[in-house]
Order: sequence, then structure tokens, then C-alpha cells
Amino acid sequence: MNRFKTSKFKNTTPKIAKKDDWINNVRAGSFSCQGNHIKASSKLVAFNAEQAGEAYSNSCSSPAALELTLRPGQGRLELVLFHPTSSALLAVGSNKSPLIWDTNRQDAPLAVLEQHSDQLQSLSWKRDGSLLATSCKDKMLRVFDPRAQLTPVQSAKSLQSNKDSRILWAKDDFLLTTGFDMMRSREVRLWDSRKLSSSLSSVTLSTSSGTLIPLFDDDTGLLILAGMGDTVVDCFEVSSEPSLSQVSHCLMDTSTRGVAMVPKWTLDVTSCEVMRVLQLTDSCIVPISYQVPRKHTGQEFHEDLYPDTVGTTPAMSAEEWWQGGNKQVEKVSLHPDKQPKQKAPAAKPMPAKKELASGGSKEDPARGCSASSSPLSTPSSSAAPSRSPSSTSGLSSGFLPSPSPSQSAKAIQSMLGPMSKFRHIKGTVMHRDTHITNMRGLNLTTPGECDGFCVNRHRVAVPLAISGGQIACLRDVIPLLSSLSLAECQDTALPTIQNSVNVVDFAWDPFDTHRLAVAGDDAKIRVWQVPEGGLKETLTEPDLILQVRLWNLESGDEVKILTGHEEQIFGMAWSPDGKLLATVCKDGKVRIYDPRKSTAPVQEGPGPEGHRGARVVWVCDGKYLLVSGFDSRSERALYLYSADSLSTGATASTLMGVAPSTLIPFYDPDTSVIILTGKGDTRVHIYEIVPDAPHFIECSSYHSQEPHKGLAFLPKTECNVRDVEIARGPNSHQDKHRASGLFGATGQGEATTPPSGSKEFFQDDLYIDTAVCWEPALTASAWLSGINGKHKKISLKPKDMTPGVDSDQIIRICIHNMSPCLTWLLV
Repeated sequence: MNRFKTSKFKNTTPKIAKKDDWINNVRAGSFSCQGNHIKASSKLVAFNAEQAGEAYSNSCSSPAALELTLRPGQGRLELVLFHPTSSALLAVGSNKSPLIWDTNRQDAPLAVLEQHSDQLQSLSWKRDGSLLATSCKDKMLRVFDPRAQLTPVQSAKSLQSNKDSRILWAKDDFLLTTGFDMMRSREVRLWDSRKLSSSLSSVTLSTSSGTLIPLFDDDTGLLILAGMGDTVVDCFEVSSEPSLSQVSHCLMDTSTRGVAMVPKWTLDVTSCEVMRVLQLTDSCIVPISYQVPRKHTGQEFHEDLYPDTVGTTPAMSAEEWWQGGNKQVEKVSLHPDKQPKQKAPAAKPMPAKKELASGGSKEDPARGCSASSSPLSTPSSSAAPSRSPSSTSGLSSGFLPSPSPSQSAKAIQSMLGPMSKFRHIKGTVMHRDTHITNMRGLNLTTPGECDGFCVNRHRVAVPLAISGGQIACLRDVIPLLSSLSLAECQDTALPTIQNSVNVVDFAWDPFDTHRLAVAGDDAKIRVWQVPEGGLKETLTEPDLILQVRLWNLESGDEVKILTGHEEQIFGMAWSPDGKLLATVCKDGKVRIYDPRKSTAPVQEGPGPEGHRGARVVWVCDGKYLLVSGFDSRSERALYLYSADSLSTGATASTLMGVAPSTLIPFYDPDTSVIILTGKGDTRVHIYEIVPDAPHFIECSSYHSQEPHKGLAFLPKTECNVRDVEIARGPNSHQDKHRASGLFGATGQGEATTPPSGSKEFFQDDLYIDTAVCWEPALTASAWLSGINGKHKKISLKPKDMTPGVDSDQIIRICIHNMSPCLTWLLV
């Protein structure tokens, strides 16, 4: 009859903490090793830090003191795991052997278990501390009784793939593994540790190369699954049959680099919080609170949700365990009234602005999370941790110290690192009246090196899935808030540009809104002149046909053939001053050319290791190159290179998760904001790029309901400065009856804000004089003769606006989604 019992945890709901409650600017480090990359105690959080050889704790900025050093021998150490019942006892994964180590005896381990035939991938102690389970790259599962024998008491070749696997003890004698099946899909399996030949239950998840990290709560039977590089955190329940049933599916704003579960005694039991997880990302730690939805007054304790849990006092020493002891850790109650009273600490002045300190327990009704900056509460040092019965915050103070009154804002900022004024950007889809609809037959298979579509002030060019490489040119894309030229997007035959061969890439001339250059798969470039007023008839004859070289379009003459590339060129970009040309190539090199001086590169350096595609743009006033590509493990990454020293490699990099498409970057030089998305993605990433470390300052990203095909931008003069837009451009959806429109995002700046709703202030901190990049600074022949031109600059301030600042920063972007319409994106 157990199958008919209703679980009290089946409706457990994840609640993501507000961004003010995240631990920001942590600068997480390398994730190439095994493990969860983040661990939490009741007071501290430890995680992989960017600085090699340093450990960070408490406020994540204070170096921890080294207590002792163990030297297990040669080979890389990947895994360490404390014993669940005995003090100072460790299981260590060294090379291919599990070691059992008493940290009070530093000279040698207690036991060296049988060497595995390949890399050890995971370790797990049974809850009572009697057995140790391992998973290995040789696809074997092994169970050891380290005190009885050095060889496994159970073993079987149970895993289907040698890719990274994890193992955990679930309830009683059951083991849980995560890994990959033969089709490379991620899977979770339950096993009987006494018979490993076949699994008892399994669940297949999505296909992804990111390792699944499992966390299991023995008290509730809840299982957390988070994939490395994913933005999803799943929760399952492990029943006593045993079987797996999904409880929740939580979509995060940022990619997972590691996860940890906080101790049970830190939970807010009066809010029915049964579990709290910390998600480690590249730049922050995000608390996720799991709560059972029940009616409560804020003072009730639901005993059925909180069985007595293991305390913090070890049951015995490592020596006692080694001699055969089997004592268990004493369990403690989580009832607030049964906690030992704790002396109230001396009152400390609260900081004027909440940065490091907790801000109290103000509730956020929309998200169900407490509004404080700490993911952990302050425990007692006894076996039964204390909690004040009056506490209403599961995220109460204690993890991060309050700054003293003498600490200045600069000192706090120094510890946190730089912050972007765009970090609170939010996304919103704009009104349907702004959409271009009924766009059918779009080509969704352009190469990864192509932006997918392109836009200027008057037209959008989109490739069609019709033989002959046809391109449609849609007019009148400027009046965002008025009806667009929908007649051009109806089912009637449209006049098009017939390129005669498949379109590889295309771009509008920045100085001529009627000229479109189209690259074909026959290694030729066709230059088309779109008539004034748009296409009235199909164009079949281009103005020019060029080979892939450096050309002077004024004369139609070939200028230079640049040398040095040994493979396909993924991307290229002119420097802001027009003197240099940067390229990124499939041969793994980034190059800079000065075409007027030499056909050979003037600089060359190592580029992205992955060969799946890459893009390059100049950033920070032309002092750096930003390259979007893939690392050696096929994970998307951003690399920053100094334009003066390519040979030394990337100055900084950040990983962007696992996905097949190259991230397409668009950089606004006036704000140093870069916006990225990939074809098929539903997420738009936004960063501010700065010349000083940490270089990549992450801002809020946007998630859409439909996959994107590309991004594009219009000249700066098309921005509505009264609405604080800093960039504008046109997106597309597969459903032919669905429209798409302006995607919007607003954020809070750091400067003084005008009265609410006021639009008379011109935000001069966001609008520096902008370059007139839509007009040429000199002719092609003048440039070839050695003359350097410079764009003039203009102010964007209307005459009737007063210089000032506002709290809203907005970017309007054109996103081409994988569907028959264009969506305007507002950020």
C-alpha cells in the first residue's frame, strides 16, 4: 500500500532569493576538477577561488589559515570526504586509489584501498559510516568495508559511459548514481548496494555534456540535480520502493558551476523551509530555498516535516572507528523551543548601505524569500544548534560580518570588487503592435559564422529557405511604436534578392543604407544595391562580384590578399580607428593585421582551443580584443586579449555554459556593454567590459520564450534618450500565427535619480558624445594612401532636456528569433 501514500514533500517549491540576497563578485575559479566546487557549513561557505593556491571563507575575501597538510603521495588529488560519524577521519581520492586518513596521524594513511583501473570519479560514505562507495571511469561501481578488507565487498561494471559520474548513498542500503547513458543523455539510477549488477530505478534527463551534481537529504528523501553549465536545478523525491519522482524544475538566471546544501539547523522551520541549496556561478552565490506550501502563521512548527536530524558532535574518534566502533551521531530536534538559549551579542551599528551585512528579515512576498544578504544563519557551537524562536528569516545574519562604522564605502567596494550600473537590467516583451508578423520560409540554417540577419536604419535583410540563396529586404523598421509594413510579410510573393548560391553571410554597408554585401558558398561576394523605397521587383544581377579579398568598392579593385591563415576564418573585425584588422581562425590563432603595411599579421597569439566557431570584436577603445568561442571541453567561453600582446594569450576569460552554437557578441563602445546570444538560445547575456580585473562584470540576463536566431543594432541616433535607451535594434518566432515585439529591460544606476516618472533629465553619465559611425571619415583611396580619418562626434541631448541622471538604463536590440517575425528588444 506504500505506493498509494501521498508524500508530504511532493509539492515542495523552490524560491530563488532576491538579487540583493546573493553573494556577489566571488570570482569563482577553475572547474576542471571533480567535486561540487562549493561546500557550506552553518557559518561559512568555501568554494573554488580564482586565485590559485588560496582558500576563501566567511566574507569570501579573507584568506583562511592553514591548519595542517597531508601528503598522500604522487598524483593529482581530486576528492576529499569527511566521515559522517567520526572526527578527523577523511576519505581521499588520490590518483586511482581511495585512501582512508586519520588527520591526527599525518605520517601515513590508515588504509590504501585497492587501486582502480582508471580515474576515480566519486566517493560516498554510507550514513552510518560503515561502508565507502566509489564510481570510476572504468564504469565500475565498488563498495568497500575499509576496516575489514582493502578489496571491494561488492563491485560490478554497472555504468554505461566512462564520462564523469557521481555516487551517493541514498536511504538504507540504496546507492544513487548520476552519469550518462550510451546515447550521451544524462541519467540518474538507483542501486541496491548488495547487488550492483542491475539498477532498481532510473530517470533519463536532457542531452548535455555538463556533469550532473547530486545532493541528497536523508531526512526528506529529496534529491537535488544540477548540471555543470546549466541554468536548471531539478528536485526529485526518492521513495522507499525505491523510485524517483520529479518534484520541481527551477530555471536560474545564471549557469551552475557548483552546488551545496546548507545544514538543516540553519533552515527557517517556521516558513516550512525543508532544504536550502547554494548555487555557485562564475561571479555570485545564489541561495535557493525549498519550502512545503502550507498554511502557517509564522510561529508554527510542523513536526511531520522535521524529523530529528543528526547533530554536530562526532560519535567517536577516528581511532575508535578504526578499532571497530559503530556509534552513531546523536540526533537533535529542529523545534525552536528545544534549542539552547544563546546570549545575545553586543549590539553593532548597522551599515548605512547593505552590502556585506544582513538587512533584517523583511519578507519578499513575490518570491517567498527573506530579504537579507546572508544565505546561512548563525548556529550554536553545541550539538543542538540554536535558533531564536522569534526568527522569521531563513537567510538571517551570521554568515557575513557587519562592517564596522569606520569602514568606508571604498573599503567595502574593494572587498566586493567592481559593480556595473547595468547589473539590475530586466527583460520585458513589448507591445504586439510593434511586431512584424507572418514572416514565413526563413532560413534557419545559416552557418555559425553568420549573424543570421542584419539591420540598418531603413531595412532588415533576412535569408529565406528558398533555392538560389534568396534574401528578403523589409522596409520601414524605424517607427517602433507605430504599425510596421506588414504588407511586405504576407503570403503573397515577395520581391527578393536572388543570390544564386547559398548565403553564407551578409552585411549592410555602414555608410550606404542601400548597399548589401552577400557572401556565398562559392567563395564570392556579391554586392547589391537596393533601390530607394525598397524592392519593387526581384534583383538577379549584383552590382559587383568579388572574391574573398580586401577590396576597394569605389573602383571594384582588389587591394590585398592577407596571408597566414591555415584554416577557415571564423570572424574578423576592424579596429575602432580603422587602422587594424583582427581575425580569429579555426587553426586556433588570433591575429592582427595592418593591411596597408603588410599582408602578414603584425601580431599573432593563441585563440580558443575549440574548433566549433568563434567571433571577435574590439573593446575598451580598441585596447583589447574580445573573442567568443569554445574551450577544449566544448564549453562556450569569452576571452579578452590585450591588443598590444596577443602572443601572451588571453588576459581574462569566463565560461558561458555548454551549448552547440557560438555566442554572437554585440558591443556598445559608449557604455562598454556587450550583449551576447547564440542561435537557438533563449537567453541573452549582458556584461560590462572593463580594462581592469575582473574585466567581465556580469549584469542581469534576459530569458525569452522563443529561441533566437540573431541580434542586430541600429545607429545610436535611433535611441529614444527620453526613455533612457542606450541601443536599439529589431527577433523572430517559429509559430506563423505568433507575433514578437519589443523586448525591454530596465535597471538601476548608481547616480542620483530625478523625481519618479520624470523624463526631462538627460542621462549624461550614459550618453557620452557618440561617433557618427554611419558616415565615412575619408574615402577608400585616401585610406589606402596612408591617411587616417576620425569620425566626428555629436551629442545626443535634445535641446529641451536638462543634464542629469535617471535610474533606468535601456537597450533596444533587434533579435532574430527562429520564427517568422522580428522582435524588438528593449534593454
